[in-house]
This record gives sequence, C-alpha cells and structure tokens, in this order.
Amino acid sequence: MNWINNVVRPRIRSFLKPKDEAAENLWVKDPESGEMVFYRDLEANQWVVPNSGYHMKIKATDRLKSFFDGERYDLVPLPSVAQDPLKFRDSKKYIDRLRESRTKTGMEDAVLVATGKLYGAEITVGVQDFDFMGGSLGMAAGQAIITGLETAARKKTPFVLFAASGGARMQEGILSLMQMPRTTVAVLRLREAGLPFIVVFTNPTTGGVTASYAMLGDVHLAEPGALICFAGPRVIEQTIREKLPKGFQRSEYLYDHGMVDMVVHRHNLRPTIGQLVSIFTKAPAPVELEGSAPLRSVVATPTSSNDDDLVVAPPEAAHAE
Repeated sequence: MNWINNVVRPRIRSFLKPKDEAAENLWVKDPESGEMVFYRDLEANQWVVPNSGYHMKIKATDRLKSFFDGERYDLVPLPSVAQDPLKFRDSKKYIDRLRESRTKTGMEDAVLVATGKLYGAEITVGVQDFDFMGGSLGMAAGQAIITGLETAARKKTPFVLFAASGGARMQEGILSLMQMPRTTVAVLRLREAGLPFIVVFTNPTTGGVTASYAMLGDVHLAEPGALICFAGPRVIEQTIREKLPKGFQRSEYLYDHGMVDMVVHRHNLRPTIGQLVSIFTKAPAPVELEGSAPLRSVVATPTSSNDDDLVVAPPEAAHAE
C-alpha cells in the first residue's frame, strides 16, 4: 500500500495536472492589497510589490546579488556541525525536515556568509533565509554567524547582517539556546577589533535571534513593515488579554520608540549602508554617494528603483498609515 501511495498515485496526479497550472505560478498575490503581480516584475523589483510597496521575503542568494557591487561575491566556507544531535522527532524526523529544507532552498542551513565590495569598500555580509525552517537559530546557523563575525575581524571589514528568523530551533533544544551567548561573544570580539556591526531587520525577526546578536549592532536598520520582537503580538495579547496598538512591534513602531535607528526601503539599503560604512571607517564617501542626504534621525524612502537615489522624508510622512 505504501508503494501505491508514495509512487503510483503521485505519478498519476502529475499526468492529470492541468496544463495552465504552470502559468498560475507566474503570478504572486500581494499579501497586503490582494493584487496579483507578475513573478518576473517582482523579481526585477527586488521582491517589493510595485504599487503597495509591500516587502516580500527574498532568498538569501538574491539578497547577496542585489547588495554587492556587480552582483559579485565570494561565499565563506562554513564549518560543519553535528546533524540531529538529539535524534529529535515530532510529526516527522528532524533529519527529514533538514533534507526537505535543503532541497527547497539549495542551502546547507539558514545562513549564508559572503565577502565582496560595496561601493568599492571590502565588506562581510551574513544573510538569514526564512525559507530554511523559518530561519531558525540552530547549531549550524549560530556557527555561521560566528564565522561571519570572525571573518570580518580577520579581514578587518565591517560586518552587515540581514536578520530574518522565527527564533530558536526547537529540534536542537538547549544546543540551540547556547548559540545566543556564543554569538554575543563573537559580536564583542568584533567590537574589540574596532569594526562596525550593522544589522538590518527584515520580516520577521523574532525570538532568540532578537534576544541576542540581532540587537547588538552599532546601527539598527529595518525594512518597512518588518515584525521585530521576542514574543509575537498574538502571544502577548493572549497573555495580557488586551488589544495591542495598531502596528505594534512593526519596524515603524520600533523606530518611533527608539529601538530602530532607521526604516529603510529595500531599494535604498545599498546607499544607506554605503554611507554608514564610510562614516564608521572614516573613509571618503564613494563618488556615487556624494551629495546624498544626511543619515541622522531620518527614514529613507525611495523614489525610483535606482539604488543610487537616497531621498530622505520626514519621519511623520514615512510613518503615515
């Protein structure tokens, strides 16, 4: 019976699939407005919905390509860690979940680390991919973050982290929680080396990641509408039995309350971070960024898809509902 269910029936279904199903996959629904957007248009716009400005999740590799000069970067080899150290199993084996995520994303785990240039300056970047088990923090992800911080210290470059996570990886238990102090120590070593650590919060950044290295940056940037918290709003509402304010724990709310330094549109992350790097490293501003608006106490919003355009709007305009 298992052979029939697992082999025969899926093959029959594949023959009977409607021919227009592939065409349907070319369209993506905007979670905010319900608008159907052509897949290629979203991809060309860095996965930002053109009309509503909604920032969709973006793959780690796409993030790296859009961030580095000329889409050129070198991946940093990451050390291997023990697979399924607790032999964990819930509805399915943990090792099977890892295989599924690796097949889906083409990644070994939730974090990639790369080196390259940003407006000509050497830089080290870490990216968490939410598609890999919700970007959860396990032994492999923790070791990747530590490797990224150590690489930046060794190469004497700034370290930029694009955080996206649902929190600690429950399948690794206390071994996952141990990554919080381990990554914190690595951040302190980078700070002792006098090198900048810039964190970009993307949607969502929650749990143990928020409670450790993601909140230890020298500067905290956030993409518009990103959920940034330890415990989510639903959990808090159920605990205190009160309705939370509109936009609670979103990047704009955290900006208003001093937890985030800037809310920056995805198209403006390159020039914004480029300016920050030149300030921290006391290097001359790149020619492409000369004449850009100052970064102090502002929210950067785009007017075009050109990443050289950095237009600054008053906070009240950027936060308008």
